[in-house]
Amino acid sequence: MAGCAAYCTPLPAPRTLTRTTPVTDTSESIQKIGDLAAEAGIRRVHLLAWRDLDDVEAGGSEIHAAEVARHWAEAGIEVLLRTSYAQGHPPRARRDGYQVVRKAGRYLVFPRAALAEVAHRYGRRDALVEIWNGMPFFSPLWATGPRVVFLHHVHADMWKMVLPPNLARIGDTVESRIAPRLYRSSRMVTLSPSSKQEMLEIGFRDHLVDVVPPGLDPRFTPGGERSAKPLVVGVGRLMPVKRFDRLIRAVVAARRSAPDLELLLVGTGAEKEALEALISELDAGAFVKFAGRVNDDELVDIYRSAWVVASTSVREGWGMTLTEAAACGTPALATRIAGHVDAVHEGVSGLLADDDAEIARLLARIITDANLRQRLSDGALSHASRFNWANTATRIMETLADEAHGRPGLR
Repeated sequence: MAGCAAYCTPLPAPRTLTRTTPVTDTSESIQKIGDLAAEAGIRRVHLLAWRDLDDVEAGGSEIHAAEVARHWAEAGIEVLLRTSYAQGHPPRARRDGYQVVRKAGRYLVFPRAALAEVAHRYGRRDALVEIWNGMPFFSPLWATGPRVVFLHHVHADMWKMVLPPNLARIGDTVESRIAPRLYRSSRMVTLSPSSKQEMLEIGFRDHLVDVVPPGLDPRFTPGGERSAKPLVVGVGRLMPVKRFDRLIRAVVAARRSAPDLELLLVGTGAEKEALEALISELDAGAFVKFAGRVNDDELVDIYRSAWVVASTSVREGWGMTLTEAAACGTPALATRIAGHVDAVHEGVSGLLADDDAEIARLLARIITDANLRQRLSDGALSHASRFNWANTATRIMETLADEAHGRPGLR
């Protein structure tokens, strides 16, 4: 998709959108990361992750791991990221100053990565970061030395949406019953206060769970043109947990108040066929379109062209697409779930809905109220200015350094 040229026209008499506060000096953060690591004796860090950034299904968790690894590498730390195979990519690679090792499939990566670490197959490490995205690596059973576990969100009912019944029961049992006991003394990091609350509810210990918000790629900035017709955009993998079907139905309902409203879905995934069937059933093909997978520059153009970016997901650790859009000056409409309630400053950067009827009602309200849209756009820019990856990488290194020094949480 070549940007938004096919459906964009200049905004009518717009105010120029600019950042309200300067971005934090990255060089100072890089220096601080290096100092923290040196004082803690951390020269080599291994990160364990389920998927790599180059995986076709990579999402927010993979972006997060890559950004932290990049900033740590820039600070002079030797970083190795161990993940599963990524189709079409070599088993070993270097990216942004750190090493990537892609070995084993989606399920075998967990035992094989653990065995490789125990055998020091990739060299000895000074610290370990386990990225727990669904299934854990069970690092408390085998890892020694400073260790931090990053859990983006609790999956809960998401298991039933992504796995067959038997495997879903196993996943839920591991996450809600076995893992909290096993990781009881582990230092944990999560993205948002609401995700932390979900962790506490299944048995994690308050003083060992740090909240470190994600950052933002600096390319997400205001500018460009809004679409000529009202446009709502949904971004993410086309999978059951994202519930794009709710967004499609909401757009159909909101068109009673905004007849020209259009929907653009950005992303790929197994749910596309089912969504296409729904679009056909609702006779919505003329105003609901798929953009497929787009590159980062195209995504920036799409965010800038949208009147509102929506997420109707039932489970998120944060809601990165909402924050990226906010940095482009585009307000959000999202379901009121853990993650979304932190990614969206309700009434300032966007609106939150409790049910399907409210999604449609609030969507129509944003589209038809120009003053509300402008106020939310201004608030979105202010809200997004708080987030940058240098701060995120620094905060996680502070937690890891605390572990190396033997200091207890919280920071």
